[in-house]
Amino acid sequence: MDVTTAGSLGEEVLEEVSTAVVADEDVLRTIMTAVVARGHVLLEDVPGTGKTLTARSFATALGLSFNRIQFTPDLLPTDVTGTYVFDEREREFEFNSGPVFANVVLADEINRASPKTQAALLEAMEEGQVTVDGTTHDLPEPFVVIATQNPVEQGEGTFPLPEAQKDRFLVKTGLGYPDEAGERSLLDRREARDQPTPSAGRVLSRDDVLLLQRVPERLRVADDVKAYLVDLVRATREDPRVSVGVSPRGCQRLFEVCRARAALDGREYATPDDVKAVAPAVVTHRLVLTPDATVEDTTRSDVVADLLKQVTVPRPTPEGQR
Repeated sequence: MDVTTAGSLGEEVLEEVSTAVVADEDVLRTIMTAVVARGHVLLEDVPGTGKTLTARSFATALGLSFNRIQFTPDLLPTDVTGTYVFDEREREFEFNSGPVFANVVLADEINRASPKTQAALLEAMEEGQVTVDGTTHDLPEPFVVIATQNPVEQGEGTFPLPEAQKDRFLVKTGLGYPDEAGERSLLDRREARDQPTPSAGRVLSRDDVLLLQRVPERLRVADDVKAYLVDLVRATREDPRVSVGVSPRGCQRLFEVCRARAALDGREYATPDDVKAVAPAVVTHRLVLTPDATVEDTTRSDVVADLLKQVTVPRPTPEGQR
């Protein structure tokens, strides 16, 4: 698949998802970019903004299998990964796969589960496999976790995601409330159908998605763009408001998302604008602020916005775009 075809197919998927989901185009593009970059997505927003519908619509449009896991305080790791059950007829134990065995897994309200159950996703998200009773089972390809959490529910029954878990998510974003025109569109669409929940149609197949994910690997990134990316990452570690900056793994993830965004734009090269466009979704949730910064009501988004203004952006050169 060439980059022009990749860009065209990506636009078709986004258009189809938009028929079911009323959300900011940039947010939907960020999710699509994460899928192309073979990463996982964390959606944080208030109830009723369409997080579950968005995940299901992407799975349908991409032609991928879909499972939803409702995370609760009493959910066990084996409820996610699966377990061995004794088969009376065969007189042996047989593995019954859990809901994590799907191409797109919606981890709904992930911060309601205990840390032990959250950790059950770590191996799956990082390695594409799960280990149960000492035996490793490969997950289907592609494999994407779209997790949701509600920021307003901080009381009993919620467990904040540990930093190691958050780092496994390629991007973090939120749908937000629609604008006035978008909210009116919700009503018009509801009036036009006879079912409570809208649905998207299929655009791609599983094989198409696998081919689409290979396209960014062939894209070139100029040395000055790489230098800009590294400067931005290193600036997060030197900022006095930050206690833990972006890790080397996070630096690589930012690079991968930049290439995926370029591919979806139908370009064979990445630019500094790609870095600036994806940095908030890739970098923000990887930062840990100092206690002083927290007391002063500084947010991680504030830090990233400031650094994007401070770090020198390289001037584009024809050589870097050939």
